[in-house]
Amino acid sequence: MENVKLVVLYPQPLDKAQFERDYVLHLDMFQQALSIPKTDELPYTVTKFVAVGDEIPKYYQMFSMFFSSMNALQKTLTSKEMQTVASDAVRISSGGAPSILIGIDG
Repeated sequence: MENVKLVVLYPQPLDKAQFERDYVLHLDMFQQALSIPKTDELPYTVTKFVAVGDEIPKYYQMFSMFFSSMNALQKTLTSKEMQTVASDAVRISSGGAPSILIGIDG
């Protein structure tokens, strides 16, 4: 079984407070789309990036989630529900379009 990781990188938002409010609703939409129960053990992680010295990182936040296979990831991403979630990710990303990466652990 391959371990496929979906990574979404959000650039620095124009308004961080607004992004934070929007992202809470965005995660709710995502969890509903994939029927993820709201528990302490979530199948994804959200990482915020911090400045090193005076240098502000290019990205503000990273979402990552593992899938059991490339086929499982592709099936999820092409669903109607996830297309809505993807459109919302672009909408809330006021600092530019989010970058989407797919990796395979190896």
